[in-house]
Amino acid sequence: MTETALIYSPDQAEAHDRIAEALRSVGVDLEEGLLTPPREGKQAVLAVVGKAGSGKTLLLAALYRALEEAGVDVVSGDWEGRKRRDRRTLAILAPTNKAASVLRLRGVPATTIHRILYTPVYDPEYEKIAEWLAGNGDRPEIEGLTDLALDRALTFYQSNKSIPGALAAAGLRGSDFITGWKRREEPLDIGFVDEASMLDGQQFEDLKEIFPTLLLFGDPAQLPPVKSNDGMVFETLPAPARLELSRIHRQDADNPILDLAHALADPALEFHHFERMIEDAAKRDERVRWAERVEVDLMARSPVLVWRNATRIRLINAFRAVHGAPETALLEGEPLVCDGIELPLKHRKKRLDLEARGLIKGAQVIYLGPGKRPGFSRLHVIGAEDPRLSAASIVKIEKPGEEEPFIPYAANMGATFLHGAAVTIHKAQGSQWRDVQVFAPDIYAAARMGRSEAGQPLWKRLSYVAITRAEERLHWVVRNRLSKPTALLSIDDLLTAPVPLELEQEEET
Repeated sequence: MTETALIYSPDQAEAHDRIAEALRSVGVDLEEGLLTPPREGKQAVLAVVGKAGSGKTLLLAALYRALEEAGVDVVSGDWEGRKRRDRRTLAILAPTNKAASVLRLRGVPATTIHRILYTPVYDPEYEKIAEWLAGNGDRPEIEGLTDLALDRALTFYQSNKSIPGALAAAGLRGSDFITGWKRREEPLDIGFVDEASMLDGQQFEDLKEIFPTLLLFGDPAQLPPVKSNDGMVFETLPAPARLELSRIHRQDADNPILDLAHALADPALEFHHFERMIEDAAKRDERVRWAERVEVDLMARSPVLVWRNATRIRLINAFRAVHGAPETALLEGEPLVCDGIELPLKHRKKRLDLEARGLIKGAQVIYLGPGKRPGFSRLHVIGAEDPRLSAASIVKIEKPGEEEPFIPYAANMGATFLHGAAVTIHKAQGSQWRDVQVFAPDIYAAARMGRSEAGQPLWKRLSYVAITRAEERLHWVVRNRLSKPTALLSIDDLLTAPVPLELEQEEET
């Protein structure tokens, strides 16, 4: 066991040992740091489940470091080196860019499931740089790139294992070195999947085909996928394959947000009792706020979380109205949510390209302005490693009481978007924001309906998911009011932030 295990609680240590045993059976010995070639026919699926604060992420990060120390290569989805029969690999995945970015902020090189399913095709000339950076080739000589540019690429790669980021540091754009995307044909090795409560049955089957050894990390108290009739995929695993974490760790023990989340497990707790707990917590700790109105300034980067679609639409229209947004156009800085890609089958390559670059259903996006062609939009994909792109867009603005959305402008085909100033709690799963506003009247409406889900009152599951999206501060909004903005919408925070790579997709779709 590595030194990392010394800080484990008993339930984490037991889970670590069970996982280490499963890895040893497929030729990866963490204790001895020994690797043997993959063994055909050996397959293992395990799940680590626990509520917020139980240490799932800490365990995932420690296992990643132990595998890296043992010599396992991390596959990021950006680029893969020459294949070797004896090579052992690990991919750390999340269903969305935002969920992957939460792990990356903690030093874990996570990517999205789509970036593993679809791999980039590099220009052969620039692939020489990638091979050199990864230690598989000599320093190349590339026409148009100086030694200083290559030095910048090497320095970047040594501190951040991203090939596209390193090539961007050398002065290249994605369109210079990525010529397209292809569906993965060969299986990988070991896969870690965070936020596994979001997986549906088909995604689970796809992942099992790619990864002979698959480890899921999930929270059983969250909401199951919208399209799932069988609950969460890890619930289908036999009991020995489910490793449960129950202890709340010291670093989370004084967190009032987690205290509120875990209080929801009390079967005797009623909605009005829970609101009194929130009000009392707000008097003691600034990390919880009893809010009399929605703060419009926060909505530009972290959506208000609601249960009902009607509430979501009203809040979005109120947000646009107080900012003076015209019906016929978007303002720079308005938030959007990708609702899918509308392309015919003959444009499958374009679909792969857009999805691989971050435009998957549920992706959170900021509008940067119109693209170079009619119907195109310049976008910043929140949480993506390569956040900027331009794509043919269909933007839908829903109106209260109207069945059909208003479309201020659109391409004939492309990525479709809804406004993102407010989102449903279901769509917020997997994401976290520094400040989270929860629209309490919606939770109250769910409580009054008396609905249950998986044997638990629906209002409690909604509340649990919503409040655990808050990284630092929870705003429990109790009144249907909206503040006035203190500043105009802006994209300055996105343009000044360090961006490893700018990708432009300007082809007609």
